[in-house]
Amino acid sequence: MKLNASSVYSDPAWKEKGYFIPSYDREKMIKETKEAPQWVHFGAGNIFRAFQANLSQRMLEEGLNTKGITVVEGYDYDIINQMYRPHDDLSLLVTLKADGSVEKSVIASIAESCILDSANVAEYSRLKEIFAADSLQMATFTITEKGYSLVNGAGEILPQVKEDLEKGPEAPGSYIGKVASLLYARYKAGEKKIAMVSTDNCSHNGDKLYAAMHEFAKVWSENGKAEAGFLSYIEDETKVSFPWSMIDKITPRPDASVEEILKKDGIEELEPVVTPMKTWVAPFVNAEESEYLVIEDKFPNGRPALEKVGVIFTEKETVDKVERMKVCTCLNPLHTALAVYGCILGYTKISDEMKDEDLVKLVKTIGYVEGLPVVTDPGVIKPQEFIDTVVNVRIPNVFMPDTPQRIACDTSQKLPIRFGETVKAYAASDTLKVSDLKCIPFVYAGWLRYLMGVDDEGKAFEPSPDPMLGKCQEFVKDIKLGEEITADALKEKVLPLLKDETIFGVDLEKTGLSDLVISYFAKLIKKPGAIRETLHELV
Repeated sequence: MKLNASSVYSDPAWKEKGYFIPSYDREKMIKETKEAPQWVHFGAGNIFRAFQANLSQRMLEEGLNTKGITVVEGYDYDIINQMYRPHDDLSLLVTLKADGSVEKSVIASIAESCILDSANVAEYSRLKEIFAADSLQMATFTITEKGYSLVNGAGEILPQVKEDLEKGPEAPGSYIGKVASLLYARYKAGEKKIAMVSTDNCSHNGDKLYAAMHEFAKVWSENGKAEAGFLSYIEDETKVSFPWSMIDKITPRPDASVEEILKKDGIEELEPVVTPMKTWVAPFVNAEESEYLVIEDKFPNGRPALEKVGVIFTEKETVDKVERMKVCTCLNPLHTALAVYGCILGYTKISDEMKDEDLVKLVKTIGYVEGLPVVTDPGVIKPQEFIDTVVNVRIPNVFMPDTPQRIACDTSQKLPIRFGETVKAYAASDTLKVSDLKCIPFVYAGWLRYLMGVDDEGKAFEPSPDPMLGKCQEFVKDIKLGEEITADALKEKVLPLLKDETIFGVDLEKTGLSDLVISYFAKLIKKPGAIRETLHELV
């Protein structure tokens, strides 16, 4: 059994081993899609294969559409050359269910895989053809939040972006420059309508994509590299829209245990490829069953009926509320609490943490007791039901190989939104008091303890990557586990960090929480085993 069209559609072993094989006419779908493309997606990674490509497949399978999806990779071309095309653009989706069952599907909805390389004449000409097509309704994106940025961490314009802005749309080198160039091709083909839909997991994602496109259109129009009308085209949302969206589905890196399941079924050539750009890609994706995609319904050229396969279309304000519900209350804060305490308690799997009664009580208190009273209710998803699914189904799923170390990445960037917004809501409330918060301050204290890079047994560990890690560790570098330190000395060391609104979203001294955080921290550094002891005492 090999993952290619010949094997999948002719070898009965696939169905005998329990794989879902699509019943639609794939050759007909490919022909129709290539002739009149409808949906292009930028970013050929795991989330796309597990979510957007599967949505397209369900539309095809249920007879809701006759066209598939065109995928474009603009960061690491080897994903297409080494993984997509050798497998005839087929992929395996392994859905890991909380009840222990595994659902195995062949995803066959990708009609065409393309490389976003302006130096490759054939590839780029094909993409310009696609973007000139009347039939094209939308381009979706999963290129990560930093993919939309035109500047580096210091706020300086990226050299490749600077060069593209100066040279114009003929052969740009930057990712966003190339997308802008394709949009310019659509403009020149007759100002044709399209929705440019970011489905990346970041706040107000449509605005980020719009800002990047607008900057290219503005500069190219000003310096004469593009027609002046291109800027007006980008600014006219009846022609080009940039809807907001909220996406939620956990798709960890393909796991060795899942690979073993597939190997036992007799599937060959499953070995992952690590490309020269250090991208880790396999012929299969493993993902959780739960998924949410909420999109602002703003599609100038129409759209597929994705609401029939679970996508929620709504107003921009509702998308914002759904995002706030998830990020500020019902999922992300719980994840970060588990990440911080998972690392310092020696856990390597999130699901194992959900067998720890103390940690379960901690995240339930953060979610239900401290978060829900100030949750933003979007109306289209019930916060109580969302958090119930998170706590009872999603994060305890033993088949999801997600780690606290992965989620602990960039914690300094996450704290302001994941906890700071709740603190602000309590401060602004007429009925709630900031002093009622006990477990959120305990997460802050746990993060200070995490910054020390020493676990509860006193063993050193490597904190996860974080742009502010070095700066934040300076505040705890002289604090040693088990060493006596006075309350005043401890406060002197860490209070400046706790007052930093860029880290916490609020000045924790002004909100009245800094003393509680420091008192928790003092307990956590007393001796080996103090983290467990203090956590148990708290919950």
